[in-house]
Amino acid sequence: MIKKTSGIVLSSLKYKETSIIVKIFTRELGLKSYLVNGVRTQGKGSKMALYQPLTLVDLVVYDKENTGLQRISEAKLKYPYQRIPFDFQRTSVALFMTEVIGRSIYENYQNELLFDFLEESVTSLDQLEVNLAHFPIVFLIEKARYLGFGPDEASLFLSESKNQPFSNPELLELDTYLNQLLKEGYQSPAKINGVLRRKLLDFLLEFYSEHLDNSSPLKSLQVLRQLIY
Repeated sequence: MIKKTSGIVLSSLKYKETSIIVKIFTRELGLKSYLVNGVRTQGKGSKMALYQPLTLVDLVVYDKENTGLQRISEAKLKYPYQRIPFDFQRTSVALFMTEVIGRSIYENYQNELLFDFLEESVTSLDQLEVNLAHFPIVFLIEKARYLGFGPDEASLFLSESKNQPFSNPELLELDTYLNQLLKEGYQSPAKINGVLRRKLLDFLLEFYSEHLDNSSPLKSLQVLRQLIY
């Protein structure tokens, strides 16, 4: 059956000489793996740019039940990035987001509200006025809520985890900071010292690993720390 959907590219693997297997989180069909033939060619006809991580695409796909690898009939760029590919800080955040998304969802997992949030997050990252220092933290706390394990109050984020690395003064400061981020999102003017912000990021990643049962370190985290944290 042929279906239309929007998608967020998560990863691709080389397959044979010129093809790839690409994982795309689609709005209507969920996380799917697609075999794309003949894209790893040189010249103007190459469409590899469409299948870079976190690219937003509009798709026409063949969707068959009980089939692992699906096929794409048509793929078009949905949103051309103006800043993410050309700004090292934004690129590092994009790689971080891609890895977090990939570890949080599974094949055929479908969640339209989560997709809409991810699409909004990616386009926000490409905007000039976004606060990059807060971005990974806002992304983690909001995404956890769409996945069903993120509380609505900052204090619960800080108390529900098995790991509790903060002092009482730090907890008070973080409670105010997180509540402001929950209300204001990616454009929040909230302020916090860099050391505590890095500590909070590590805490939230541990919070994720507790709920998703995945404790292996993120490969993108080291780059993110060097450029932003």
